Amino acid sequence: MKTATRLVEVVVPVYNEQRALPPSIRRLHAYLTANLPYGFRITIADNASTDDTWAIAAELAAELPGVRAVHLDEKGRGRALRQVWAASDADVVSYMDVDLSTDLDAFLPLVAPLLSGHSDLAIGTRLAKASNVVRGPKREFISRAYNLLLRSVMGARFSDAQCGFKAARTEIARALLPAVEDQEWFFDTELLLLAERHGLRIHEVPVDWVDDPDSRVDILKTAMDDLRGLARVTRKTLSGAARIPVPARVQRAELPKGMGRQLPRFAIVGVVSTLSYLLLFSLLRTMLVPFAANAVALLTTAVANTAANRRFTFGVTGAAGAVRHQFEGLIAFFVGLSLTTGGLALVPANASHAVELAVVIFANALATLVRFMLLRVWVFNPERRRRRAR
Repeated sequence: MKTATRLVEVVVPVYNEQRALPPSIRRLHAYLTANLPYGFRITIADNASTDDTWAIAAELAAELPGVRAVHLDEKGRGRALRQVWAASDADVVSYMDVDLSTDLDAFLPLVAPLLSGHSDLAIGTRLAKASNVVRGPKREFISRAYNLLLRSVMGARFSDAQCGFKAARTEIARALLPAVEDQEWFFDTELLLLAERHGLRIHEVPVDWVDDPDSRVDILKTAMDDLRGLARVTRKTLSGAARIPVPARVQRAELPKGMGRQLPRFAIVGVVSTLSYLLLFSLLRTMLVPFAANAVALLTTAVANTAANRRFTFGVTGAAGAVRHQFEGLIAFFVGLSLTTGGLALVPANASHAVELAVVIFANALATLVRFMLLRVWVFNPERRRRRAR
């Protein structure tokens, strides 16, 4: 028996999905009708499709009760979710990808804690031990690297920012949306980081997930857009612009002591080091194989990076400990080497130099952020220096 007084809205953003749309919406509608004990509405959000997607969406809305179609004149998954969620009269708003890669049995566990008031947002996670995931090594590497980046640098406590299976209490979504700037794939991450910063509860549900081989996502472009989004969110966090009036059950998270000063300086050193690394890698690539060029370029810039961060970022002066710092910095270098080498190993042998470069940019950015955490909590930890002085 359905609880008629509660309404869950499920948004399915689509762009040129004329082939996948009809079977997916019919399957989703049948499943929710048979298994969800609440009222539901399925909203097909067409992101300016150029094929017959919009016409098919309109036909499905006329055919199936509880299904409607909304048309947007511009592309962007975040833009579609923003428009539908902001205008929704449902108790809970949610979304899922049109390919239905996530097993629908996880949907009730996703929305139930929101309807009970236990949680504010809920996400499916493919990285829990209980999850069962089928996907290729490239997507697996990028997903785990990206979420490691969020946890190590942004302090995120949620495990999977990119799974296309999320929900929120509508009042919470409305409070967060004005502060979320991204209109595309980074929308999810920005929403979650903002929610966590304001002490909101994020519920995670392990999901079974099967990769869609016909996915339209440009992985490298999305990865670069995500890195730019992270830089923007970091700037807003440091400036205090990320604060908005939302209900908070716990004390708001603050950056650890000293990190507000260290992060911008580390970023400056990191930008200079990364540009130097890319220039050196490109020059060496004309003479060496990719792995050798990567190792030499990374080692050379790592030594200079450690010296610059020692003085500029962490304020360590004098010759005392300089050799030890370089040795420990090399350990951080090997972490970076492993990440970039692993990324290059996933690149097909016939890939262009531009693809190689894009992969090492992403992997090197991740390695740089992991390096910051190692330098801060280990190599240049002031407690270690005080203990040695005593």
